[in-house]
Amino acid sequence: MIEAGRVAVNGDVITSPALNVTETDKISVDGAPLPDIGRPRVWLYHKPTGLVTTTSDEKGRDTVFAALPPELGRVMSVGRLDMNSEGLLLLTNDGGLKRKLELPATGWLRKYRVRLKGAPVDSDFTALRQGIETEGERFQPMEITLDRVQGANAWITVGLREGKNREIRRALSAIGLTVNRLIRVSYGPFRLGELKPGEVEEIRPRVLRDQLGIEAATEGHAEPKPQVKRKRKPMGKAKQDPWAEDEARERERDGPGAKRGPQGTAARGPKGAPRKADAPRGAKAGTPARPTSGEKPAARPSAKANPKPALQPSAKPAAKPSEKPSARPAEKPSAKPATKPATKPSAKPATPDKPRPSSGGRPPPRAPRRG
Repeated sequence: MIEAGRVAVNGDVITSPALNVTETDKISVDGAPLPDIGRPRVWLYHKPTGLVTTTSDEKGRDTVFAALPPELGRVMSVGRLDMNSEGLLLLTNDGGLKRKLELPATGWLRKYRVRLKGAPVDSDFTALRQGIETEGERFQPMEITLDRVQGANAWITVGLREGKNREIRRALSAIGLTVNRLIRVSYGPFRLGELKPGEVEEIRPRVLRDQLGIEAATEGHAEPKPQVKRKRKPMGKAKQDPWAEDEARERERDGPGAKRGPQGTAARGPKGAPRKADAPRGAKAGTPARPTSGEKPAARPSAKANPKPALQPSAKPAAKPSEKPSARPAEKPSAKPATKPATKPSAKPATPDKPRPSSGGRPPPRAPRRG
């Protein structure tokens, strides 16, 4: 492409690849700029048996990449699974991430479920747990667990941290066991789960950031909200006195210069008369206020000291003579004037009038006139 003059850097057509470029340089092919580098992405793929993990096969066999959905675009596999193996296969669009995940220095454990022909016992795998050498190649120690023996077959779980070509099959063959099924169930923190054969599932960017430390994985996605650190209450302290809380609330409400009443409450009213002490919150009506410092708490009245008075039979008291004259209608003034002037008041003290018996609402008879 370069020799054909199809590539240009900053508008100048180049004829040799011996040219260093940076991120600030603009590269175009056939007049069209190169697309921007996308964020790193990783997919989980359940590889079925019968597919070869390669982009092209010289024998014309079906490949994994030909069976993938076309919307994935160009992807690469992290490691390989041979044609007769199945299970989890990681796919990514980033070459640097692919190489990082494939290195044994990553230290990720890869687990496989393996079905063997025969009925082995646990001691048969001692050599593999210690590491063996076969066909001039050294295999690192493996983690092997004998799950169960069922009929003519046995199931084991194998864990290893390197990915050599057909490593499990060759190592088990060296101790006289034949593998008739091999399923990869996990690759580091990623699990096959309930993914069906042939299905693809993308790993969330947040999981990539947490597991791989890829900061660019969150590009185009919402960042998590910063968590607010809340102060924890000190432990081991005794509960505060509820009366003290009420007094502090009163001081804050009344102000620093307010006069205090007999129970520590602020004086109110135009003349500074102390008001009644407020009862603390949650106190019932009639509950005595807490005494202030220096005062002795008042003793509660004893039921024996102040017994309730016995109920007496009700009796109507005798009617007392009323000192006021009974109500009667006012006398009508006489039409004739009095012939004699009013008598002089007597020097003797007037005796109180005796109560007159009620006449049933009629006026009393008039006194006879003196001739």
